[in-house]
Amino acid sequence: MFVHINGNELNVEVLGEGEHTIIAHHGAPGLGSSSEPKASFGRLADAYRVVVFDARGSGRSGQNGPFTHEQWVADVEGLREWLGAERVVIAGGSYGGFIAMEYAARHPSRVAAVVLRDTSADNANQELATRNAAASSRVTIDRDKLERVMSGTVRDDDDLRDCWREILPLYDHDYDPVEVERRVAATPYHYATHNYAFAVNQPNYDIKHLLPGITAPTLVTVGRHDWITPVECSQTIAGLIPDAELRVFERSGHSPQVEEAELWEATVRTFLDRALGGVRERH
Repeated sequence: MFVHINGNELNVEVLGEGEHTIIAHHGAPGLGSSSEPKASFGRLADAYRVVVFDARGSGRSGQNGPFTHEQWVADVEGLREWLGAERVVIAGGSYGGFIAMEYAARHPSRVAAVVLRDTSADNANQELATRNAAASSRVTIDRDKLERVMSGTVRDDDDLRDCWREILPLYDHDYDPVEVERRVAATPYHYATHNYAFAVNQPNYDIKHLLPGITAPTLVTVGRHDWITPVECSQTIAGLIPDAELRVFERSGHSPQVEEAELWEATVRTFLDRALGGVRERH
């Protein structure tokens, strides 16, 4: 369904009817969509009300700017209000983790728990990712395409697609060229959103000072072989959020929710059961 939030139409899907609500934010502005959190958090819809959506400027949602963190956080708050949920579990992976952390820090009274996956609290991951890409023994990366996608200077949607295809082999623990092409074909491309996120938002991104203010129980998950938001980024987050739990998935790259799906799901379920004081029996 389409929901009017803050002057923009958001493509929203509500899964399950549980007592507790999870709002799960996808990553990769301009490339990501609700299909990513639906595939992972959607599996929890037997016990929770799971809400996934295409963020402003991504997927099937409206393309009205601005594409700032402040606006994306405000959209999450607008979505919570529309849902009528007093408090929510806020979840996010990769760039979606940026927004999840900012939401949790700026709206602490509205957050019952936080679930993060392969993310970073500042832009230090940019240099680490560039270094990891150059050192890859799996593929030889075109440095110009890597620079365009990381700096937010892609020329159009076709160029974004080409740059995305170039770096996708770096993401998974086990490289599958067929899967790379499937993901390239399935991705919705919005180059203006991507460029704003990486050319304008990223250079000044640093929310480490906000993290000690996150009061909700927090789970930080990350793949051991994540090239773009390496384990040290999650270690920094877990060290700054009071009593945060860190779980490293040894046979995963950037997507433990896919590559070690059963273990990741069990880890999240156990955390939420404990953080929320137990949930209704699953069907």
